[in-house]
Amino acid sequence: MTFSLGLTLAQSGFPELMAASTLAPYLFVSAALFVIGLVGFITRRNLIIMFLCTELMFQAAGLALVAFSRYHLEHTGQTFVIFVLTVAAAEAALALALVVLLFRKKDSLSSEEWREMQG
Repeated sequence: MTFSLGLTLAQSGFPELMAASTLAPYLFVSAALFVIGLVGFITRRNLIIMFLCTELMFQAAGLALVAFSRYHLEHTGQTFVIFVLTVAAAEAALALALVVLLFRKKDSLSSEEWREMQG
């Protein structure tokens, strides 16, 4: 007695091409995230909010890269996103350490107080 489960693997065959109408929503969300991050970075003065807006822009660029990579059926965009995320993680650690150091010096996270750097 043999059983056939009828299961297929997710990548058993070559994936189908992504239509341009399927790509458009990903690019729209990516552009919206990037604009939100850019507006937040320009308008806010809190260093932590500015840092988070920068991270939001990184994620928007990563989403666009993955969408284009899937559209063209290549893995280069997804590979590049791994490197972007690695750099973003290192940048996050460095930026948070810098924010803590600046807060200890002036007891404020406003970028207005740090406009003029004095030696």
